[in-house]
Amino acid sequence: MFQLLLISSPWFLPEEHHVLTQLFEAGLTSLHLRKPGASRAEVEAYLRAVPVEFHGRIMLHQHHELARDYALQGLHLPAATRGKWRGRPMPGQHLSTSFHSLAEVERHRRRYHHVFLSPIFNSISKVGYSAAFQAAELQAALHRWAIRPTFRPQVIALGGIDASTLGQARQLGFAGAAVLGPSGSTRIR
Repeated sequence: MFQLLLISSPWFLPEEHHVLTQLFEAGLTSLHLRKPGASRAEVEAYLRAVPVEFHGRIMLHQHHELARDYALQGLHLPAATRGKWRGRPMPGQHLSTSFHSLAEVERHRRRYHHVFLSPIFNSISKVGYSAAFQAAELQAALHRWAIRPTFRPQVIALGGIDASTLGQARQLGFAGAAVLGPSGSTRIR
């Protein structure tokens, strides 16, 4: 089943918890909580503001130690953390990361439940961050992996995902697509 994942804005936004709760109630299955400049206390306050019944839908990008105290969906390892991290997710939690080549997915695939592969389309939020893959190359790799009964991870399209590219990502064979929350130019804390 093709899934849509949301990556939070890197900044704290007004009404963010209210909107997030509405999205979860409407069926959002996964939020990647990414607040790179936030302190541990700020991330924990964010988690406490989300109704507990939705904690199991949150992937945490930093302050991974909080996963011991909250029943989260799992942990995401940013590239800078990936090689240094020696921990393990709590039983039942997922582990994810991001890659920028098909070779990386193939080489590191067994460790992760799902991975973001980017940029699939020209980025909406990063100027000059252009699509890095040919459609035929993606489709062939995704099809090859899909017919392997034990292939892991799920490969999620990232980069340039919007209403006009979502269907293309699905047709290419991705397990899902990730969209970024509002990035805006104004930081709100």
